[in-house]
Amino acid sequence: MSVSVEQTSVEPTSVEPSRSHSAPANAGGSEALRPHAENAFAAELAALAAHDDRPRPPRWKLSPWAVATYLLGGTLPDGTVITPKYVGPRRLVEVAVTTLATDRALLLLGVPGTAKTWVSEHLAAAVSGDSTLLVQGTAGTPEEAIRYGWNYARLLAHGPSRDALVPSPVMRAMAQGMTARVEELTRIPADVQDTLITILSEKTLPIPELGEEVQAVRGFNLIATANDRDRGVNDLSSALRRRFNTVVLPLPESPEAEVGIVSRRVDQIGRSLDLPAVPDGVDEIRRVVTVFRELRDGITTDGRTKLKSPSGTLSTAEAISVVTGGLALAAHFGDGVLRAGDVAAGILGAVVRDPAADRVVWQEYLETVVRERDGWKDFYRACREVSA
Repeated sequence: MSVSVEQTSVEPTSVEPSRSHSAPANAGGSEALRPHAENAFAAELAALAAHDDRPRPPRWKLSPWAVATYLLGGTLPDGTVITPKYVGPRRLVEVAVTTLATDRALLLLGVPGTAKTWVSEHLAAAVSGDSTLLVQGTAGTPEEAIRYGWNYARLLAHGPSRDALVPSPVMRAMAQGMTARVEELTRIPADVQDTLITILSEKTLPIPELGEEVQAVRGFNLIATANDRDRGVNDLSSALRRRFNTVVLPLPESPEAEVGIVSRRVDQIGRSLDLPAVPDGVDEIRRVVTVFRELRDGITTDGRTKLKSPSGTLSTAEAISVVTGGLALAAHFGDGVLRAGDVAAGILGAVVRDPAADRVVWQEYLETVVRERDGWKDFYRACREVSA
């Protein structure tokens, strides 16, 4: 016997459209600091849907081709520009989208800062038009977060019933044929992780208290993300891993690609915060990216000097954070132009996670590489000042 679960929705708060020039172009007038992907890029999604004449899987808002175009960017026949949400190998995105078009779940795996959550959100927005059916994985995530819970007032008053049942995001996605998301799957306790096995293999969620079940309707699928640096936290069982098709998201291949990613993302964040334009600070962004890449690769860009790597990941996401913080310093305490002194403290905070070991690595890098590099004297002085 199957039971349909009624969606419990929360209407977004109505706000007066912002007239600030800094509001993101696709934010739809929302004053939310960080709108959901389907809201922030509603115009692009609508334009893609209008021009999308390719076959769509059941309950998909766009065809697989249009979803990939939304993620990777492109220009539509009417001249509408679709901005890239992910910069990386096209084949990886195509495999991810194709996986969601089958009955196999998708696992996005990678080191911290490789845009796993970002890609997951935009995939769900493009496929289902809703990226909010989300389970955030932590060491304390209970089984109810994946299966269902109970309204205990109703449960005590009337016993187990549909009215007393509180559906999880996964249950709602199953009943509505939508895409659910599970962030940081390997942080969830192993016994809770395995709750997904029946859901992903049988496409069914039993409710033994009611003697019923929820059967997934066509269109349902699940995207999970996991950090492959967290070895031994809560490794996936072989039974659960078989239920996923794994796509590994790599770090950017080249310095220029990473500079482009950081510049684009910082520009998006900066416009919402009234920060200076990114083009004024491209040189500093390039230096931040160079420092991060050299330290995490353990070798200088020219291949001549081997380096010790710090304990942190020094990911692209951290570079974005450093540059955004630097732009805020430049805007509020400088002349609005991003300079070495604006990013130096942020770099120090990103590199020196272990005060003992990482500080030695950083000081050695400053003296052997930065100090001798042409055109980096201002950067060296700024870093020395904050490192003292």
